[in-house]
Amino acid sequence: MAFFDKLKKQATSAIEKALDPRHKTQKITFADLPETLEAFKALPEAQLASPFETAALTVVAFCLYPVNKELCHQMLNYLRGPRPMSEMDKQFIRDRFLDKDYVPRSYFDGATPANDYMPSKPYTITVTSNPRSFDDPDTVRLYINSGGADSPRLVSLRKAKDGKWYLWEQYLLADIRKPESENPWA
Repeated sequence: MAFFDKLKKQATSAIEKALDPRHKTQKITFADLPETLEAFKALPEAQLASPFETAALTVVAFCLYPVNKELCHQMLNYLRGPRPMSEMDKQFIRDRFLDKDYVPRSYFDGATPANDYMPSKPYTITVTSNPRSFDDPDTVRLYINSGGADSPRLVSLRKAKDGKWYLWEQYLLADIRKPESENPWA
């Protein structure tokens, strides 16, 4: 294959990928973060009608953990629907938050190590899918970029009989680069 044929093939592939309806990007924006379970449930995204919105709400729930662990657990249980968190789930979350309360903030657009993962308002989370995200009609695998990681993190959601998309699995609490204020090498 000639050099220009390869370039043409790459360009065609990129166009096809961009036009693929299974490859979506949605920006979910919050004017402010809820401070009560009632305020959380009152958010329009809390209808859980879209897997993208449920994924974004997962980040919002984790942001409350450093301030109010029990409220975070209640929000996550709401997002998990008929499958509440176990004590092991709670311990896992506790272990991931040791000295790393900045991890969930890193998923907001504009939050980077340089600004200590402090996003600006309105708070926006970009959730993406890829062509393999919708292989199973009842389970969706979506991805959220972190300003402190090199690759997006997976959030898996499952559609229940009631038509709502519930949190099934998440890999949002993996380690990321330290904020510059905590990094002696930055």
